[in-house]
Amino acid sequence: MASGTDGPVTRADLQAYARELADPLPRYASLGGARIRLGVNIAHHDDTAAELEGYARPLWGLAPLAAGGGRFAHWDVWARGLAAGTDPEHPEYWGAPDGIDQRTVETAALGFALALVPERLWEPLSGKERDRAGAWLAAFLTARTPANNWNFFPVMVSLGLDRVGYAHDRDARHARLDRLESYALGGGWYGDGATEQRDYYIPWAMHFYGLIYAALAGDGDPARAERFRQRAAEFAVGFRHWFADDGSAVPFGRSLTYRFAQGAFWGALPYAGVDAVPYGEVKGLLLRHLRWWRARTGQTSPDGLLSVGYGYPQPGVAEQYNGPASPYWALKAFLPLALPAAHPFWTAEETALPADLPAALAQPEAGAVLMRSGGDVTMLSGRQHNTWVRGGAAKYGKFAYSTRFGFSLPAGELGLAQGAYDSMLAVSDDAGEPAHHRVREQSADPEVLAADGTVRSVWRPWPDVEITTWLTAAPPWHLRTHRVRTARPLSTAEGAFAVDRDAGLPRRQAEPGAALAVSAAGDLSGIRDLASTVPRAGQVIDLLPGTNVLARRTALPTLTADLPPGTHWLRCAVLATGPSDAATWEREPPERRF
Repeated sequence: MASGTDGPVTRADLQAYARELADPLPRYASLGGARIRLGVNIAHHDDTAAELEGYARPLWGLAPLAAGGGRFAHWDVWARGLAAGTDPEHPEYWGAPDGIDQRTVETAALGFALALVPERLWEPLSGKERDRAGAWLAAFLTARTPANNWNFFPVMVSLGLDRVGYAHDRDARHARLDRLESYALGGGWYGDGATEQRDYYIPWAMHFYGLIYAALAGDGDPARAERFRQRAAEFAVGFRHWFADDGSAVPFGRSLTYRFAQGAFWGALPYAGVDAVPYGEVKGLLLRHLRWWRARTGQTSPDGLLSVGYGYPQPGVAEQYNGPASPYWALKAFLPLALPAAHPFWTAEETALPADLPAALAQPEAGAVLMRSGGDVTMLSGRQHNTWVRGGAAKYGKFAYSTRFGFSLPAGELGLAQGAYDSMLAVSDDAGEPAHHRVREQSADPEVLAADGTVRSVWRPWPDVEITTWLTAAPPWHLRTHRVRTARPLSTAEGAFAVDRDAGLPRRQAEPGAALAVSAAGDLSGIRDLASTVPRAGQVIDLLPGTNVLARRTALPTLTADLPPGTHWLRCAVLATGPSDAATWEREPPERRF
C-alpha cells in the first residue's frame, strides 16, 4: 500500500486493499468464469449457489473500484462468467430461482455491479448473451423472499436492469420498497422484518441498500430517497457508539464472518450525500475500522483468501448459510471508492470521534446501552434473541459484548470449560458433574431505562425458574443484579469476560467473592460479588480453545454458588479494561440495588 502496511489511509491505499483481496480469486475460477470455488461448501445451500457466491460477492468491492477509475486486471473473468452463468445450456449455469433461494441473495451484487459499471460486465457480452443475462436476472424480481432485508435484493437487480436498459416491471420493486419501509422503528432504526433483530443487518443491509437506492434512483423517487437519507442520518449519530477508538466494532449477532462489512454504513453515507456526521469523522470511522481489520492477519489464509471466522479462522462462528466465499460480503466497505477523488469524503482530513461522547448511551430500539471507557466499547444487551442461528444464545443473549474482549461461543454441552459462559449466568439442575447448563436465550418484557443506563429483562430457563436481570453501566465497570425465583435446587456460574491466555496470565486470582485474570498484554477482566444473598466462590476457568471470537485460547473469571429453592439475589460488578485502567480493580466498585 502507498502509505505502508498498516492499512488504508488514502484513496489509493483503499484501492490497493480492494485489489489485494480480489487478486487471488481468479485462480479459483472455473473455465467459464461463472463459478469461483474457495473451499468445501458446508452451508445449507447447494454447491452451485456457493460458487455463485464466490463469483458475486467480490463485486461489492470491485464495482466501486472500477466506477472510481481504479484498475483491476481480471474483469474478463467476471464478464465471461456472467455470460456462462446465465446460459441454461452452459455447464456452469447458475440455475433458476426455486423458492427461498440463496441465488436471490447473490443477484443483489450483480444488479449493483451492472448499475455502477455496465462497461465491465454488460457491454462485453453479445446480443444473445445480454438477452439471456437480462432474462435470468429479471426472473428474480418476483422470487420468493423472507419478510426481511431480502426484499432489497430484487431492488438491486432492478437498478442494474435500469442502467443497462433491460425492460422489466418496476411495480414489483416499489412494492418491495414499501414493505421494507414498514420495518422502520423510529430513531433511524429498522427491524430486520418483524423480528427482535437490531444487529449489523440494520447498517450493512437495511441502510446500506436504502442509501444505494437513494443515490441511484432518488431522482425518480425523491420522497422515498429523502426518507432513506433521513433515517440514515438519525441512525449515524448513535451508531458511532458501536466503534472503539481503535476502529474495532462491538462483536455481536450473526454473520460475524462478514467482518468489516460492520463499517460499510460509513461508506454508504457519503455515497448518498448524507452529511449528518462530518465527513472527516465518517472517514475516520471507516478507515480506522479497515486498518484494525487489516492488522488482524489471521482473517486471511496464507494464499490471501478471507477465512470463515472473525478474529482468526474459526468455522464454529459460521452460520448454516455461510459458505467458503461468504466473508467477501465484507467488500461492501469499499463503496466510497466509487466517489471521485475530489469528493469531500476524500478531501476531508480524517478525524477522531468527538471527545465529549457520553460514557453511556441508551439505545432502546436495540434494547442496549453502549458504554465507553478507556477507548473501548461495551454493549449491555437485554432485548435481542435469535434461536435459529448457530450459537444464538451466545451471539445475542449474553449480558455484555466488548470490543476488547469479544465474546465466546460454546464448544460443547457439558461443564463450564465447554460452555464458555462469559457474560452469562449459567444455571443447572444436574446433580453431578460435569453438568448441563442453561442461559438466557430469550428475554421477556425487556426494558431500557435510559435515565440510569440500565437494561432489564426476564428469562425463564425452566417453567418454575424465573430470573430478572438488571444490567447497569458504571464505566469502567458494569453492574449486574439477578433476582432468581426457583422451585428447584440450582447450581450457578456467572462469568466476566474471557481473557487471552496464549502468552500466560501474569495475574490469576480466585478467592471468596471475586475472580480476576490479567493477560500478558495487560488486559484485565474481573468480577466481584456485591452482597449476594448466598456466598459465591471465585475461580478462573481455562476455556476450550477456539471459543472466543478474538483470542484463540482464553481464561474466564467466574463466580459460582448453589441455590436452594426460594428467592435469591445475586449481585456483582464486572471490570473489563486495558492496562491503562487496571488499577481500578483495587478500588471499591460502585453498587446498585434493585
